[in-house]
Amino acid sequence: MSGRFVRVVRASALAVSTVLAVTAAPAPTAVAAPAEPPGQPVSALLTRLRALYRQAEEATEAYDATDDKLKKQRARTDRLNEALADARVALTAGRAEAGRIAREQYRGSRGLSPYVQFLLSDSPRQAMDRGHEIRRAADHRANAVERLTDGERRAATLAREAREALDKQLTLAAERKRQRDAVQERLGEVERLLASLDGEQLAALRRAEADGVGDAQRRLLASGVLNGSLGGAHAPSEEGVKALDYAFQQVGKPYVWGAEGPDAFDCSGLTSQAWAHAGDVIPRTSQEQWKTLPKVPLNELRPGDLVLYFEGATHVALYVGHGQVVQAPRPGDVVKISPIAANPLLGAVRPDAGEPPVVDYVPPAAGTFASDI
Repeated sequence: MSGRFVRVVRASALAVSTVLAVTAAPAPTAVAAPAEPPGQPVSALLTRLRALYRQAEEATEAYDATDDKLKKQRARTDRLNEALADARVALTAGRAEAGRIAREQYRGSRGLSPYVQFLLSDSPRQAMDRGHEIRRAADHRANAVERLTDGERRAATLAREAREALDKQLTLAAERKRQRDAVQERLGEVERLLASLDGEQLAALRRAEADGVGDAQRRLLASGVLNGSLGGAHAPSEEGVKALDYAFQQVGKPYVWGAEGPDAFDCSGLTSQAWAHAGDVIPRTSQEQWKTLPKVPLNELRPGDLVLYFEGATHVALYVGHGQVVQAPRPGDVVKISPIAANPLLGAVRPDAGEPPVVDYVPPAAGTFASDI
């Protein structure tokens, strides 16, 4: 998916879009630095931006799901068309064989019937051989007719299924276009809102966002929910190490909705590709990842687990340890390390459930991750 749909109207808008993140906690009502700029309060602007980014991500995940279905449907249509072509070739051969048998029967009907030939034979042995030939010929004719009938039935069935598959493919393509338009509309609203702000408002938004994420992270850590997962007790599996290595290599690459690498990613594009490179194919979208993969308590998180956000599981990141995740946050931003509480937590899943942890795993020191909101 090209990034041409993600346009930032002004340089100042880009500066904010690369640092704003949808937070789990409301923005503080009081900002320590300069007072709120004239116009809409910073808290209201931040709430509006969060809502728009969340709507854009929901639309993106819906697009991704349809795009995934469309790819599978195209493959099914291709398989059916190939099978139909093979069936038609076989049907043509069957009809040719049936025609040859019919011609042989016609030529034979102009002489004595096989039964009369059998009665008039001078040699009992010759008569018996002739009888066997007659039975074999009859069986051959019957089998040819049966094959021809089955071939016609199979070709008709495949033709119907191929038409239905193509109809479904066209329906999915139309749905994907509608969802693409919905994403573009949401992103257009973000661009217009950011373009309407002045420098002071943009700076205030950045401060409010940072304060909100910091407060949410402190509350989460103080709650003890992550206590079991902050140290090195929970080591990743070998596959988890590979998934993390891949994700770390993508840090700094841009978020582009609908993208799954290698040059850009959306949130579930990053997580699905990370695990694919670890040798474990998981669903493409965050909703399917949440729905189908085994759940794991937050206090048992280990590096490589997937952390899901929002009630609808519309955002996902990879846990890296020490209360941090690697994620592709949203349009205008890049793949980066963030506090786990940068978004409202839903839960976590483990793609490699049942796989043993790496025995000699040494987790990076807590200060290794320079978290970025």
